[in-house]
Amino acid sequence: MDWLNNLFFGTGIAHCIFVFSMVITVGVVLGRIKIAGVNIGITWVLFVGIIASHFGMGVEAGPLDFLKEFGLVLFVYSIGLQVGPSFFSSFKKAGLKMNSVAMAVVLMGVALTLAIHYFSGVSMPTMVGVLSGAVTNTPGLGAAQQAYSDIKGAGEPTIALGYAVAYPLGVIGVIMSFILLKAIFRVDFNGEMAEIKKREGLKPGAQRMTLSVENPSLYGRRIEDVSSLADQRYFVISRVCRADGKIEIAGAETILESGDKVLVVCDNKDAEFIKAFIGDKIEMEWQKLDSELEARRIMITNPEINGKTLGKLGLYGGFSFNITRVNRAGIDLVAHADLELQMGDRVTAVGTETAIKNVEKILGNSMLRLRQPNLIPIFLGIFIGVLVGSIPLAIPGIPQPIKLGLAGGPLIVSILISRFGPKFKLVTYATVSANLMVREIGIALFLAGVGLGAGQDFASTVIDGGGYKWIGYGAIITIVPVVAAAFLGRLVFKFDYFTLIGILSGSTTNPPALAYSNATANNDMPAVGYATVYPLTMFMRVLSAQLLVIFFV
Repeated sequence: MDWLNNLFFGTGIAHCIFVFSMVITVGVVLGRIKIAGVNIGITWVLFVGIIASHFGMGVEAGPLDFLKEFGLVLFVYSIGLQVGPSFFSSFKKAGLKMNSVAMAVVLMGVALTLAIHYFSGVSMPTMVGVLSGAVTNTPGLGAAQQAYSDIKGAGEPTIALGYAVAYPLGVIGVIMSFILLKAIFRVDFNGEMAEIKKREGLKPGAQRMTLSVENPSLYGRRIEDVSSLADQRYFVISRVCRADGKIEIAGAETILESGDKVLVVCDNKDAEFIKAFIGDKIEMEWQKLDSELEARRIMITNPEINGKTLGKLGLYGGFSFNITRVNRAGIDLVAHADLELQMGDRVTAVGTETAIKNVEKILGNSMLRLRQPNLIPIFLGIFIGVLVGSIPLAIPGIPQPIKLGLAGGPLIVSILISRFGPKFKLVTYATVSANLMVREIGIALFLAGVGLGAGQDFASTVIDGGGYKWIGYGAIITIVPVVAAAFLGRLVFKFDYFTLIGILSGSTTNPPALAYSNATANNDMPAVGYATVYPLTMFMRVLSAQLLVIFFV
């Protein structure tokens, strides 16, 4: 039975793969178990790795470090691809206020970490681990470990131990804070919903409505001219019903007349202006009247279309079809000549069956193409990301050059590639399931590696070395910034409770807290807040963890 003993407690590649697979499998299974309605998900892999290592199922340093770091790279790179398209737009309008609240949480967490470090005497590497666990931020943990290794030439196990000790209360503490805030602000869910409904017209996206043409200044004008008069507000007139009941596909040269009824698609925020500009909203069942026309969602799967505008493709105005909306990542955008298309977009085309088939030929509409893996942007981006992360950046006054490392480099490059890649004909689209698969594999490998590397010292450090105090430090870092920032968001920026708890969930990069928020709200407001602040928060968590190690170690 020596072979079995070697498989569990020996060395070599087979032992390494066996232990990693076992740790990940058990951790994922345990992560599905809910306690009091809450689970900590895949983070169970970390704890299973610690237990396995504690009982002698360790892995040699070489393969352990490779799998751990490669998992981290896959994880942060897939996150960057996901959040990149919305990263820069998140700084606009209401997003700026939301990100201000999130940054307050981040900065207060860093300040508390420094304060506890000085007053308690706990080493900074340990406190950075506690900080990362308290805000459930695994990339921050990886960034801190990488920065420490670059400076000292060796790892520091207490970073992972601090993370592991603080993580469980990091999940629960945020949810407890939400319950406390509900009581402090005396939140009435019915009142919150009433306020949200008043703002429905301000949500991002597009809406479809039928208007009667009643503005005399529009009579006899071409639709192209009408659009230019709308004070830089994008809207599309899809179809026109004449006074005699005849229905036409609207094109740039279509003339509007008195008595016409038009089907309009516009931004939610512009709906009231468009109604005042064109005419009253009326009810009309277009599908029953225009039996010869059809509306169809067409997916862009032709790589040649990636990054091109509707205007350059000749798909905007003046044809026997009309493109009215472009759905991207679940949000409907109003089609206009300058809108750049991306792989995976779904456009709504209205026209005759023959015309729509021609549009399909141009755009692709082949799910098979999207299912085929596109590895070039992934590995090209990782290659560039590792290169960028390895560049030493000399800063005056700091003896040790700063490196973005294996967490920061790939994250920044993936954000830039996903946002600007289409302009250079680089197809960065990946299905949600494909992105999630890469991300989950990466985080599972990383957490298993962290646990297996830290397990031997866990019991002695936490029990005998005073590590139990880290739980209290983590609770302070979790709860105090969340509650304090909630007052900023509620009293200064006037966010409703549902949006606020979504922002706070995103500011702690806490998926279980988001799940609780969604279940509590029973609407999509928490998810919108979470998605708006998540990109910047993730970036700042990684950067701050690195800077704390670089400046204070």
